[in-house]
Amino acid sequence: MKKDLRINSKVFSEGAMKAPNRAMLRAVGVTDEDFKKPMIGVASTWSEVTPCNIHIHDLAVSAKKGAREAGGVPFIFNTITVSDGISMGTEGMRYSLPSRDVIADSIETVVGAESLDGLVAIGGCDKNIPGCLIAIANSEVPAVFVYGGTISPGVHNGENIDIVSVFEGVGRHNNGDISDDTLRKIECSACPGAGSCGGMYTANTMASAAEAMGMSLPGSSSNPAVSEAKLKDCAAAGAAVHNLLEQEIYPKDIMTKEAFENAITVVMALGGSTNAVLHLLAIAHSVEVDLTIDDFNKIQKKTPHIADLKPSGKYVMEDLHRAGGVQAVMKVLLEAGYLHGDCMTVTGKTVAENLKDAPGLSEGQQVILPFDKPYREDGPLIVIKGNLSPSGAVAKVSGVKVKRHIGPARVFNTEKEATLAVMANEINEGDVLVIRYVGPKGGPGMPEMLSISAILVGKGMGEKVALITDGRFSGGTHGLVVGHIAPEAQVGGPIALVKEGDLITIDSQEQEISMNVTDAELEERFKEWVAPPLYKKGVLGKYAHNVSCSSKGAVTDYFTS
Repeated sequence: MKKDLRINSKVFSEGAMKAPNRAMLRAVGVTDEDFKKPMIGVASTWSEVTPCNIHIHDLAVSAKKGAREAGGVPFIFNTITVSDGISMGTEGMRYSLPSRDVIADSIETVVGAESLDGLVAIGGCDKNIPGCLIAIANSEVPAVFVYGGTISPGVHNGENIDIVSVFEGVGRHNNGDISDDTLRKIECSACPGAGSCGGMYTANTMASAAEAMGMSLPGSSSNPAVSEAKLKDCAAAGAAVHNLLEQEIYPKDIMTKEAFENAITVVMALGGSTNAVLHLLAIAHSVEVDLTIDDFNKIQKKTPHIADLKPSGKYVMEDLHRAGGVQAVMKVLLEAGYLHGDCMTVTGKTVAENLKDAPGLSEGQQVILPFDKPYREDGPLIVIKGNLSPSGAVAKVSGVKVKRHIGPARVFNTEKEATLAVMANEINEGDVLVIRYVGPKGGPGMPEMLSISAILVGKGMGEKVALITDGRFSGGTHGLVVGHIAPEAQVGGPIALVKEGDLITIDSQEQEISMNVTDAELEERFKEWVAPPLYKKGVLGKYAHNVSCSSKGAVTDYFTS
């Protein structure tokens, strides 16, 4: 007798009291025979507001077909997305991180309210991926995540460019290095079509982490957005959920502590985004895995950075795809002893079983470096602490030659004020640019500082001026930058007490961030400090009053009792 795969079968079981439930579903095409099959949701982040997601409806249709052919009853439903690249440098950037929780909550709501048995979640832009994975963890039904895929690089004067090229172009333009016409040509060429930003920025970082964690099908994270392979990824994901139901494999069986360690290892090896720290902490919280910010440093110390990928390197995700993809990178990492091979995955097999017969890196490829000649001997994402950030801050040091920077604080309470100062050439070599009150609560929303950091790079000051903030940085950011400073200024963290001219030390080797101010002086400053009022209106108001510290993943359901 065939096993009943309906987790919530009692909701639709025979009987007069269940007739209304079934009647509503009959109106959307469900038949008597369908009521005996598992109902599989396909969460789509399709939208026309960003190229990252503009193609995802077709992917959702493909996933629906795969689920149907495998024996399920699939339903597509939608959630939101916002574009970090479009909102960058504007007030709209405050909505970016909160959108992660809106996405997670909305998917969980539909899965729970509709009593769905399984889930395929398809995401593109940065917050889609952690949002989908948080939803999968909280929904507690068998599920697979599918990445919508990376964009192809743009081309300008025979060289590959991307969205970060435009931000840096603004700095070069302000410096008088390029003309109006050249900046416009860069703008018009940077994003040629559908897909998420092309470097090892946040979307590609989190997609790689999802595959390393076992929540995406092997090889799927590096397949380009506009490709037959990506459509096949989605169809296979629909079928994979049905297989997970048959084998009774749940997200908690896959997203273990060891799986998160695999994800962190792959992120370090690829030189991923600082946002991975924030998002992996949040996903771990949702699946009740004890992952802390200090775990990142443990893995950082023993994992080499072996990928020559943007923003600090040369290549983009499409190049990695041609070189063998994330799957091939995982294969070499496993063979070298860096991964836990016994972790379960959405195939119903372990990491080691998936990689056993998988192809390795392509011959002659130059994207992934050998272990004896790494880009960096340890990981490029480091957690640093000190009297300026006792709960921890995050820095990305790949490609940064400066190991220790000591300079006077130039203090700004908004990104706009700091940007105006940079554009007016008021920031000098050696300064430490401090942007505060832009943390999870203070922003509210912990906006990214890609715009100002890229302008500094474009003006040739990427390693001459340090930039520190309780906000975030884009995965496309590079240079001498430190983000996620915690506790944040809004709650009275030490960054709120920094004064103009205070000497600040940033040391990546000692993993230190401190200010040359005594504890006694900090206590006196704190007595005089007054917290700005918290934002109170709408989604940002709800977020400001509920969000946790960035060192806890900036989650909105961190309850201590």
